[in-house]
Amino acid sequence: MPLHDGTTLTATADGTGPALLLPVRTLPHDEATAENMRQWGADPDLGGTLQRNLSERFRVIAADYEGHRMEHPAAETLTPENLVADLLAIADAAGTDRFAYYGYSWLALAGLQLAMRTDRLWGLVMGGYPPLDGPYNAMLDVTRAAHEKALVPQGPTSEPVTPGDWDAAGITVGDRVTAQFVTLYEALRDFDDSIAERKLTVPRLAFAGTEDNITYGPGWGDTIVTIAEPLVRHRDELTQHGWDIELLAGLDHMSAMHSSNSLPLLSDWLTANTPNATK
Repeated sequence: MPLHDGTTLTATADGTGPALLLPVRTLPHDEATAENMRQWGADPDLGGTLQRNLSERFRVIAADYEGHRMEHPAAETLTPENLVADLLAIADAAGTDRFAYYGYSWLALAGLQLAMRTDRLWGLVMGGYPPLDGPYNAMLDVTRAAHEKALVPQGPTSEPVTPGDWDAAGITVGDRVTAQFVTLYEALRDFDDSIAERKLTVPRLAFAGTEDNITYGPGWGDTIVTIAEPLVRHRDELTQHGWDIELLAGLDHMSAMHSSNSLPLLSDWLTANTPNATK
């Protein structure tokens, strides 16, 4: 389907039941890429595992939106409005009016914008990004630093990989890739997420690992990106406003995303919150 910038993204739909939109890659990675992802603490089989298991109960609409934007960056136009338009285009292409949405990290942020701008959701799950007191300014600092690094081409690091060592991660993507995230976070600089807390009524879940607070070194402006801390601090307030909150003990940003940790949570919550489900 065509996206806001005229590029085309392919989506798949599997299973039957209430629709669930997952902006994830479901195709397997080559072994070299998969091994590199494992070294950084990622789960290379995440998308396929989610699609395969959740399609037993839901009609899973999957599209690798992040991968698409890495290959086709929208450097000047990745605004919240266009991001939401792209996600709705995926749902429209699948012939889906109402759907649930699950996104992790910046794609969780996208889900919050989606829920604020449409009434088509029957459920929202945000992983690895807090719905209240989100680190928008910190992420703007990090993305600006990444963009500055991208303007000076760097090769892959030859140092041993340590999961979570973001200082050791070089920038191996083009400057237009990093520029699009600067565009996104600049547009969100003044976003008041407390409005979403008060406005949203759709069933919604936010989760993160308890160790998901990322500290970047001098090369990144000594920026601290807090994910778990706002969830802990605002847990009671969010719960009072209708959010379900889950904190996964001992897990960081990468490990909380793994299918072994996220899938049971997603499956149980989505099943319990399916339209007309009996709780």
